[in-house]
Amino acid sequence: MNTLYITGAGVSAASGIPTFRGEDGFWTIGSKNYTPMEMATRAMYQNNPREFLAWYYNRFATYRNHGPNDVHHWLSDKNLITQNIDGLDGKAGNKNYIAIHGRLDQMTLFHKQGEAVKPLMTPWDSVDESRLHDSLFELFNIQNQMPELNHSFKPFVLLFDEYYTELYRISEAQQRMLNADKIVFMGTSFSVNITQMAIEIARNYDIPVEVIDPEPAHILHANVTYKKMNALDYIQSN
Repeated sequence: MNTLYITGAGVSAASGIPTFRGEDGFWTIGSKNYTPMEMATRAMYQNNPREFLAWYYNRFATYRNHGPNDVHHWLSDKNLITQNIDGLDGKAGNKNYIAIHGRLDQMTLFHKQGEAVKPLMTPWDSVDESRLHDSLFELFNIQNQMPELNHSFKPFVLLFDEYYTELYRISEAQQRMLNADKIVFMGTSFSVNITQMAIEIARNYDIPVEVIDPEPAHILHANVTYKKMNALDYIQSN
């Protein structure tokens, strides 16, 4: 059977990485001046990169050395699309997973969306926290206080006001959904577009769905099995 796994932040919780919408989540913690929904945008990066990069570093890059947990290792040989940018599936050995929202350990040339660019490794360890803002500007090649198209860099992350492009392997992700005999959602709140896309494909092509979550969100699909458990309990029972 060709089972496609689509994972969210709940899968990385056991690695010590806060979920996005929990009490200690990334999106519940803003900066001093902006909410997370305002902060995690391309517009903020363009207009206030100083604030954006410091927030991104403190909320995400500080978790860059966390390791995979048993769920990531179990998924290491599976057909996988993850919404997480933490890169833990790659650390666990999955060679062909799709990081549909980008990767914390990578950056790209700051480009117009849709243009072909290649992700580069982000040398986070070169950041000097004693002069955080200046050091981040140097890392992302920002002069004159603003990022410059085709000159500066941008974290490889899909922001709220951006859209899926081939940089994020969106066509391949859709094809994996179409080819699946079953789609298993693990640790996701179904609040992002990729999960809605998968549900629509499952509905249109009558692909059975499993939802693995202690408090599963109910979805509109006739062929759904809900398993009220965390991902770790699920893999132990399979």
